[in-house]
Amino acid sequence: MKNIQVEKRPQFNLPKSLERLGELAFNIWWVWNHQAQDLFAQVDRILWDDVNHNPITFLQQVSYAHLTAQANDTNYLGMYQKVMESFDAYLGETKPYYAKHYPEMLKKQIAYFSFEFGLHESLPVYAGGLGILSGDHLKEASDMGMPLVAVGFIYNQGYFSQRLTEDGWQETDNYVLDFKKLPLLTVFDGDGEPLKIQVDLPGRLVAAKVWQMTVGRIPLYLLDTNLPENGEADRQLTAKLYSNDSDIRISQEILLGMGGVRALRKLGYEPAVWHMNEGHSAFLTIERLLEYVKAGLSLEEAKEKVKKNNVFTTHTPVPAGNDEFPLWLIDKYFSRVWPQLNLSRDEFIQMAHNTQSWGDTFSMPVLALDLSNQRNAVSKLHGQVSRKMWNGLWPELSEDHVPIGHVTNGVHTGTWLSAKYKNLYNRYLGEDWLENVDLPETWAKIEAIPDGELWAVRQFLKRRLVHFANQRARKKWLSGKIQPSQVVASGVLMESNVLTIGFARRFATYKRANLILDDLDRLLAIINSTERPVQFVFAGKAHPADEPGKLLIQNLYRMIKDPRTGGRLIFLEDYDIKIARYMVQGVDVWLNTPLRPNEASGTSGMKAALNGVLNFSVLDGWWHEAYDGKNGWVVGDETDLQEPSQQNHHDANSLYRILETEIIPLYYGSRNAENVPVEWVAKMKYCIRTLAPQFSMRRMLREYIQDLYKPAGE
Repeated sequence: MKNIQVEKRPQFNLPKSLERLGELAFNIWWVWNHQAQDLFAQVDRILWDDVNHNPITFLQQVSYAHLTAQANDTNYLGMYQKVMESFDAYLGETKPYYAKHYPEMLKKQIAYFSFEFGLHESLPVYAGGLGILSGDHLKEASDMGMPLVAVGFIYNQGYFSQRLTEDGWQETDNYVLDFKKLPLLTVFDGDGEPLKIQVDLPGRLVAAKVWQMTVGRIPLYLLDTNLPENGEADRQLTAKLYSNDSDIRISQEILLGMGGVRALRKLGYEPAVWHMNEGHSAFLTIERLLEYVKAGLSLEEAKEKVKKNNVFTTHTPVPAGNDEFPLWLIDKYFSRVWPQLNLSRDEFIQMAHNTQSWGDTFSMPVLALDLSNQRNAVSKLHGQVSRKMWNGLWPELSEDHVPIGHVTNGVHTGTWLSAKYKNLYNRYLGEDWLENVDLPETWAKIEAIPDGELWAVRQFLKRRLVHFANQRARKKWLSGKIQPSQVVASGVLMESNVLTIGFARRFATYKRANLILDDLDRLLAIINSTERPVQFVFAGKAHPADEPGKLLIQNLYRMIKDPRTGGRLIFLEDYDIKIARYMVQGVDVWLNTPLRPNEASGTSGMKAALNGVLNFSVLDGWWHEAYDGKNGWVVGDETDLQEPSQQNHHDANSLYRILETEIIPLYYGSRNAENVPVEWVAKMKYCIRTLAPQFSMRRMLREYIQDLYKPAGE
């Protein structure tokens, strides 16, 4: 990258023997390396928790006395040395996985665009599953040594924090992020000035600064419009995720797509592959067309070139969930663009024309699908749904032949696997098991782990979840701002010896978080059983503009607070990556109840399975292809009833019945002399063995490379 420099990393007041802690804090690598996290935690565990595991804030605040104590501790210095050696070996590896298996692709840069990146709880610039997937994508690309560069936004107000009123209504607060407390570095141009790009918006130019964040070996470039040269409204373009204001939304997507291409050009990148993760960045196709047309190609020639190395991943299984703009908005924002492409207005709109019940639209997924030769859904079933949904774009083809394939999502093993299970797997799966995490033979060795050892870790993780909920409840109670019933709802009565079922996701109505409330008498009998009780732990946010989603939380929360539940229903407020980690590692069963076929993939159950948590899910998304009859349970069946209330009742009845006749008896059933439920542990082992390799991010990226990146790059 010619003449491009990155800001020198700020220095911390550290003992000389520990001075590289600052270097470590500025590389997200520490997020998926437990011993690196322990380097910070062992200096001052209370502060580490208080700063939400943010190493930069931690190093800014930690007392020098604490640091000196560790600098004089030979055990700590030994751990520090080991971590830094691992860090150096990782960054300096000359022939990682990608170089070994795809040497012909090493010089073909991959540009990955996403509206959000969920990397860690201390970086609250993600809303949900799409962001978590993007974050995992970067981490695994780093592990594999892929030549990938990523582009997104740094939101100075993050997503939102959630709190529930006594009546269960979701209220929100915005974060105000201090970039000096984040692993962000300014990128400078050849003149030593902060690197900026500009995009044309109606009546003005809007500038965006480029920040760099480092994710292992991967550079992530984040755009920021909060600059003095922009008007106040434009400074807010990168303030929050997912605005409902259509002017803000289209401006953001122009900035991400067109501005993102301009940023990469200024940085010196010439990507061979352009990957649009969902339709938010589809305007990059317009920018790339402009580049070719300005270079002298005809529009048709430009389209062919753009299509060849574009990859588009759709995550949305319902038409209403896709980004579409009314035509008057396209007139407002693109009237100066279509003449540059030698197009009329109608010809420009035709590139992404779609018709909805409320009128004609300019559809971002249509634009991306039309200008990409590589297109994929995110599970096998979602592929079928997508081909049906977009068949109209290829009317000459039958539904089965619509050119949209699928690559089922996966999860980054290092991020989501608990440290306890990782240590156990290190002992029994072999030292290099993480390098072969996508191979079934790696996981076949799970059978060698003694039942007692596997169960002991499961029990430890549940106790940790219970402790986490108890401590949060106590802290809220001490604040004097909540009522006793809310303390109980927060998990103060949770028990570690009770069968625990987790449900955590965005509270959209189709996800049916309230399905278990269909028959209250039956539910109460299940959770309040004297001999075999069950507790349910819920977490999740509704989008601030999603009134039905907020009502769903309220109705569920009112039931959670009902004295008849005896504290067996729990809601953990302000769902984030940290709470997700506690839950997918700490519960016994992971519940997922979407209304088929609205779940494109879902990845939380994959994270749970890694940790020996058994899935109990509707046959939708990933579970449709993951379930083999023995590695978990199914809510309902493949019956799709027309009337939603009938479908809910049908599925809820199945949920209760399987809980009563299969899950609860198995959990509380025959135990050996060490009180280990041997049949349950056998099912845990089978679950891990069948699901961990197939739904790893390593397998997912391998398929992206083979099926999408290689054809695009070649």
